[in-house]
Amino acid sequence: MALTNNRKVLEFVNESAELACPDEIVWIDGSEEQLAALREQAVGTGEMIRLNQTKLPGCYYHRTAQNDVARVEDRTFICCKNKEDAGPINYWMDPSEAYALCREIARGKMKGRTMYVIPYSMGIVGSPFSKIGIEVTDSIYVVLNMAIMTRVGTECYDYLGEDGDFIKGFHCKCDVDPEKRYIMHFPEDNTIISVNSAYGGNVLLGKKCFALRIASCLGRKEGWMAEHMLILGVTYPDGSKHYLAAAFPSACGKTNLAMLIPPKHYLEKGYRVECVGDDIAWIRIGADGRLWAVNPENGFFGVAPGTNEKSNPNALAATRQGTIFTNVAIDPADNTVWWEGLTKNPPEKLIDWLGNPWTPASGVKAAHPNSRFTAPAKGCPCLSPAFDSKDGVPLDAIIFGGRRATTTPLVYQSRDWNHGVFVGSIMSSETTAAATGAVGVLRHDPMAMKPFAGYHMADYFGHWIEMGKKIKNPPKIFNVNWFRQDKDGNFIWPGFGDNMRVLDWILKRCAGTVDARETAIGYVPYAKDIDREGLSITEETLESILYVDRARWGAEAEEIEGYYKQFGDRLPKELRESLETLKANCRE
Repeated sequence: MALTNNRKVLEFVNESAELACPDEIVWIDGSEEQLAALREQAVGTGEMIRLNQTKLPGCYYHRTAQNDVARVEDRTFICCKNKEDAGPINYWMDPSEAYALCREIARGKMKGRTMYVIPYSMGIVGSPFSKIGIEVTDSIYVVLNMAIMTRVGTECYDYLGEDGDFIKGFHCKCDVDPEKRYIMHFPEDNTIISVNSAYGGNVLLGKKCFALRIASCLGRKEGWMAEHMLILGVTYPDGSKHYLAAAFPSACGKTNLAMLIPPKHYLEKGYRVECVGDDIAWIRIGADGRLWAVNPENGFFGVAPGTNEKSNPNALAATRQGTIFTNVAIDPADNTVWWEGLTKNPPEKLIDWLGNPWTPASGVKAAHPNSRFTAPAKGCPCLSPAFDSKDGVPLDAIIFGGRRATTTPLVYQSRDWNHGVFVGSIMSSETTAAATGAVGVLRHDPMAMKPFAGYHMADYFGHWIEMGKKIKNPPKIFNVNWFRQDKDGNFIWPGFGDNMRVLDWILKRCAGTVDARETAIGYVPYAKDIDREGLSITEETLESILYVDRARWGAEAEEIEGYYKQFGDRLPKELRESLETLKANCRE
């Protein structure tokens, strides 16, 4: 029985059912009673495994198909009428062609299955930031993950009323056929379609699909920003709070920074770091002329391998209750989970992510490298009290970062907002031999949004520029690089919790209580102003990773110029001007 009178929702559900032909339609109400029954059903069919409820209460395990373990960028399309509007970075398909293709693939594919109708909100229902989505799916796994990652419940229907608009999401596992796998975004129709996948990143349509690709288009239309950014708060000993948002490409320490534990002497003085969000920020201009940010999600969809008591104890703690683990290994000794990096030494016997017996001598990974945990945010020990705020938090600073062995200093500040947009637009990381077979290959990921901007990247830069004109009290913009290496390839900066020392300098710059020196690329700290208490690093060594080599940056500017060419005449003139300034500064 339908839980709403909203005619648009009813029409969408009816059209989906007519296409996919499910045996039954179940309307999700978000109640624990209904979710518990679905968990039992999934355990009964083998779709999920109940883990040790004493050690991991409320936790379950799921395996995806071997061919369905990650996001598929080359199968992810922006479907808008004008190909140019999708831009050179996105894959594009004509909307009519995309609809026809997906309908043909999904036709009748829910026969013998149940179609679930999930009402969910990104953000607190009724907040100025919130947006409602309806996802239909033939996967209990999707229902249970969406109930962790978003705010699922009938209050979404109450908010919509009889005529409210929402983001449509159609998901069908179909045959989990990688040759017919498509994740389609229709920003002009506020619609998402995912077929032939059951992996979270492709099927939890509230996450990257809605919260970034579709939301970035909505933000451009409505005058706000959807960004691939963590949000963290720093509480000072006097009780005052300051907030930062930060964007990093993969493998650059984003989740670790979001849940950072400060060095001991900061804790003893009364500093605290609180996590508002680990992945996505929706940002609006407040009545006070500042930027205010919310985390539109309700949980963490984290990569398991490498997460441990030392690297990220807060993330690990969040997984200990009410979590769904995907493609990790199972320890049959006590029916708990394990992955590479969880402990120094693996257990003697495991069941690997493929379901096979595993020992340390097996010669393969026990957990898939992209294995995941879907954990409720409320389980995170350092979760901010502002997590459930309808108004969000005011941003003092925005941080960009990448992984660079040389060239980019530990931290620098942009000269102004437009220069900060330039700094974000040139974000890049160097690949490693282990990952690609070649060291030092530069991979650009502007604002960490390369896979997630729902429209032309140059227009996305332009939206940042336009937002800057409207913000009376903009946050200051910085760039960090935790990954400078010495001549032997060792990291010079200790990273992890010690990154608090850099955040401390950033917030002092925002408050105007510390000086900096102007360089060819922006404002760089004096080494004496970065706290080194308890570190073995010398002031001279610190100076070396704050040094701006103009010759290297001159070569960088030439590379950036080549990179910018793909954007053609759509690249904002303000970014071209910043590039010319950089080139001139490197010639002086």
